[in-house]
Amino acid sequence: MRLRNPNSWMWAEALELLQDAERLQRQFFRIGVADGAPCWEPPVDLYETAGELWLLVALPGVTAQQLEVMLAPGQIVVRGERSLPANSRRAAIHRLEIPYGRFERRISLPEGGFEMIDQRLEHGCLVLTLHRLT
Repeated sequence: MRLRNPNSWMWAEALELLQDAERLQRQFFRIGVADGAPCWEPPVDLYETAGELWLLVALPGVTAQQLEVMLAPGQIVVRGERSLPANSRRAAIHRLEIPYGRFERRISLPEGGFEMIDQRLEHGCLVLTLHRLT
């Protein structure tokens, strides 16, 4: 039976964990293009009941004034811009993992018609409630 060097397998596991973390970060904040300009796409959760849809869009640090939501046939569009904090302009940035700048996300909706009945920012997420039209 061959013994493994503990340093090499621990190093391999550490590298694998780092690669998994980077992959998850890329999945969480995908980079896209809207209107020819680069932007990032926030992650979305979509829940459906018999008569409603709830969407949670992760938008940490985004205010209502920086946000635009449009309901179109078959989809909803969330776009805006996340600005750098004012005090960061004079700071040395050591890590910048949360994306800044323009964002846009187009979310396909299930079949049928919907009307938006609620839109609010809560705990860093945009919460949208849509009512299914009969």
